[in-house]
Amino acid sequence: MKVAMADDSTLFRGGLRLLLSQVGVEVCLEASNGEELLEGIEQARPEVAILDIRMPPTFTREGLQTAARIRELDPGIGVLILSTYAETTYAAELFANGSAGRGYMLKDRVDDVGTLRDALVRLAAGESLVDATLVDSLIGHSRRQDALAALTVRERQVLRQMAEGRSNAGVAAVLNLSHKTVENYAASIFGKLDIPAGSDDNRRVLAVLSWLRAGTVSS
Repeated sequence: MKVAMADDSTLFRGGLRLLLSQVGVEVCLEASNGEELLEGIEQARPEVAILDIRMPPTFTREGLQTAARIRELDPGIGVLILSTYAETTYAAELFANGSAGRGYMLKDRVDDVGTLRDALVRLAAGESLVDATLVDSLIGHSRRQDALAALTVRERQVLRQMAEGRSNAGVAAVLNLSHKTVENYAASIFGKLDIPAGSDDNRRVLAVLSWLRAGTVSS
C-alpha cells in the first residue's frame, strides 16, 4: 500500500514513516503542508493521504481544506485526518460531502500500528471511520438521552461499531455475532433513533454521526 503524508512536524513524519514501514506500507510522498502535498499527489498516486488537521500557514483547518481538494482531484484517494483533539465540528465537516474513503482519528492512536494499518486498508477500500473516542464523546454528551436510553447495551455496542465505519460483517467480527444478528440489531437501532437505514454503509455511518452531532453539546 502507498500513502502520502502531510504534517509540519518532521519528527512526527519520520516516526510515522518508520511505523508504517514495519507493516508494509510505503510512504510515497511527504509534505510539510497541504499545498506541498497537492503539488506532488498526482505523480505519487497514493491510495490514502494522511493529513494533520492543523498545518501552515494558519494552523486552523488546512487538513480539511486539503481533503476537499483531494476529493476534487481524485475521489478514489482515501483521506485520514489526524487531530490532537476529538473535535465534532471538524469531523462533521470532513463527512459533509460524502463519507466514502474518509476517516478521522486522534493522533495519539497512530502509535498502534495495527489499528492504523487497518484504518488505511479500510479507507483505501472506500469505507469510512471515526475514532472511537469521538464516538464515545458524542454518545456520552447527547441531549437526546431519551432516545439513547431506549437502546439495549448490545445495541449501543453495535451503534458504536457502525459509527466507527464498520460494515455489518465488520461489526459481526468485532462483537462475535452472526451477520443476521447484526442486521437485526441495526434495524432496531435505526427504528428507535428514527433514522432510515439505507443499503450504503457509508451513508448509514454519516446518518448516525449526523444524528449524534445534532443532539450533542459542542466539544
